[in-house]
Amino acid sequence: MLSSTEENYLKAIYKISERDNKAASTNAISSEMSTSAASVSDMLQRLSSKGMTHYEKYKGVTLTEQGNRIATNLIRKHRLWEVFLVEKLNFTWDEVHDMAEQLEHIQSPDLVNRLDQFLEYPKFDPHGDPIPDADGNFTHRRQIELTNLTTKESGTLVGVQEDSSTFLKYLDQMGLSLGTELKVLEKFEFDGSVKLLVNNKEQITISNKVCKNLFVKK
Repeated sequence: MLSSTEENYLKAIYKISERDNKAASTNAISSEMSTSAASVSDMLQRLSSKGMTHYEKYKGVTLTEQGNRIATNLIRKHRLWEVFLVEKLNFTWDEVHDMAEQLEHIQSPDLVNRLDQFLEYPKFDPHGDPIPDADGNFTHRRQIELTNLTTKESGTLVGVQEDSSTFLKYLDQMGLSLGTELKVLEKFEFDGSVKLLVNNKEQITISNKVCKNLFVKK
């Protein structure tokens, strides 16, 4: 059995490796976990002794097969609980992350499998992130950053890269949620901001930073 903190480290290493497409550095883990490099080093030694991680000098940390399996299962539980909290308990998408962080450490496989069945086997969570199945397989779809749409092109908002509560609340204020239809009306060379037509009704202008954090399907 691993502690919830140890599990959180495995999930952090998984996310960093997936995002950067390389082994996770101590500094990256330290930033992700909001802790000191010394604390990270101590934890990595502990996880290595339990057969969860592998460290290669000058390259960084990777997960072993066992560590990867545990991290993937944590992500599965987290995202299923987020779906449950939004769809069944009517929480908003900006409220559920911290609650799912606690619920993901429930150990019962039967509970998680029944939750998956109860929710009718969702493929994506409320933020558009893929939910791995019981075997750890993810559903992938073709999506691009909103910045990659050219003027007059359209797409459907299917995911967000930034999932902080403040960012999601901002999207709500701008009338942007998963499933929203977007058409690029104009791109401003000065600062990279973009004028959009939302659901063929309203026009809004958002910054380049916001665009980089939105995924659309053409």
